[in-house]
Amino acid sequence: MRNAEVARLFEDIADILEVQGDSGFRVRAYREAARQIAGLREPIEQVAAAGGLEAIPGIGKAIAAKIDEYLRTGHLAYYERLREQVPPGLVALLQVPGLGPRTAQLLHQELGVESLDDLRAAIAAHRLRSVRGLGAKTEERLARELERLHESARRLPLGVARPVAEQVMAMLGEHPAVLQIEPGGSLRRWRDSVGDIDLLAASPDPEAVMAAFVALPFVREVLSQGPTFTRVLRTDGLGVDLRGVRPEFWGTALHHFTGSRAHSIRLRDLANERGLKLNEYGIFRMDTGERLPGATEEDVYAAVGLPWIPPELREDRGEIEAALAGHLPHLIEQDDLRGDLHVHTNWSDGNAPPERMAEAARALGYEYLVITDHSAGLGVANGLSVERLRAQRQVIDRLNQEYAPFHVLQGIEMEIRADGALDYPDAVLRELDLVSISLHSNLRQDPERVTARALAAVEHPLTDVFNHPTGRLVEKRRGADVDLEAVLQVAARTGTAVEINGTPERLDLDDVWARRATELGVLLVITSDAHSPEGLQSIRYGVMQARRGWVEARHVLNTRPYAAFRAWLNERAAQRERRSASRA
Repeated sequence: MRNAEVARLFEDIADILEVQGDSGFRVRAYREAARQIAGLREPIEQVAAAGGLEAIPGIGKAIAAKIDEYLRTGHLAYYERLREQVPPGLVALLQVPGLGPRTAQLLHQELGVESLDDLRAAIAAHRLRSVRGLGAKTEERLARELERLHESARRLPLGVARPVAEQVMAMLGEHPAVLQIEPGGSLRRWRDSVGDIDLLAASPDPEAVMAAFVALPFVREVLSQGPTFTRVLRTDGLGVDLRGVRPEFWGTALHHFTGSRAHSIRLRDLANERGLKLNEYGIFRMDTGERLPGATEEDVYAAVGLPWIPPELREDRGEIEAALAGHLPHLIEQDDLRGDLHVHTNWSDGNAPPERMAEAARALGYEYLVITDHSAGLGVANGLSVERLRAQRQVIDRLNQEYAPFHVLQGIEMEIRADGALDYPDAVLRELDLVSISLHSNLRQDPERVTARALAAVEHPLTDVFNHPTGRLVEKRRGADVDLEAVLQVAARTGTAVEINGTPERLDLDDVWARRATELGVLLVITSDAHSPEGLQSIRYGVMQARRGWVEARHVLNTRPYAAFRAWLNERAAQRERRSASRA
């Protein structure tokens, strides 16, 4: 599936056109094409083969032709011509706030600046002062912006941004002038990474809230402060923005600043069709200027004839159409979960004994917990030998006696070897309650080879769950080039469940593939992959990722009560025995 590859190609084209000072319309057209392609649930190759490229929103005849050329040949002549016209490092200059395409071109022509490092060197040598229209103040401002850009050079993983936002919200939420406070943007939509930490507070006295914000103990620097908007830099180098909103504008403002942009545009179009104007300040009748109620998001959606749409769905991936038809999914909730199927103890690379993990799971109200320490093949994680595995079973048997009616099951996180084989013999795997498999090594194998490994492991008759299928780490490591479409189709056929890993650095499957899995009838599991009792809490990130993928409780194995979960395990064991008997 080459969706991400093609989307990146069009993002690069948009960047180059922007540096060249091309029309904003053309730049936006390529960025929108990239966004739509990245969000496709089916492979772009299949869409092209079926002649459906022009049916994708934002893709017309010219861009469709470019996609077709690239898919057929692996090259795009137009892109290659553009690359020859602009030094590759020049595009990076646009990351610097206040440095636009014209200034970037000027610096390139007069000072030979072709990269961020060149810009830093030119500023250090005070060379910008020799360029017409620039001066010492510009130099100082760009130096500050470069430093801030360095501190926030990449998108923040959700697991970094969300706790920061929640800390700020908890502290400000105690202020008497704060009536409501929420994150905005991709943070409220629970994307796996965010560009900014944006917060909104409803208050009859926004200035008082801004004053309280800048006085918080972790504020290192106030970058800007006004009566309704303030930006600070924390002592940990992270920036946080706070916007104050009058209570009567809360619904429209919260919707506007949550996004996504594409979703908001669709909603504004619906408002226009009804003779209404919708923006962050309210909902207005076009003919009379009358303001309609907009104090809640429910007011906003009701004005255009829709039910409230959860923030996680607001990506313009069909949620508007589903809402119009009355078919929005009944999204899974964290309270739907009855157990966790992927946790580690100090028998491998966890930091707590099985007893403490079980006690933490019981405290969360779970009915069951599956301990899945690593198999022997992952030596770096202190993987279990067969002898240690059997010794651990004795501990688990004792815990079941002590903690009844709570159930502790013994599983394994089985390493998929380079040839697709599993660590333990089948006879050992049959002793376990649940067998899950994972790719941890050789992730950079070519796509055909790593896919073959995954398929062999998923098709293994003793495999129950495929964990974090790509092995990605959000904003740190690209996952393996696994053909997920092929893997999910095999999982649907074999009944193998596929994991949405709640560790915020993983969130694998991602939202797009989680939705595709449900379309194919694949059973999902949502887990914490906890390595400590506190780590069990990270399952919430997996739940929110699942919600972004339109996942309902019925799609998830560990929403089942213990009796139903045990019945699923027993049925899989019976199926294996029937297959073995038929082969004999």
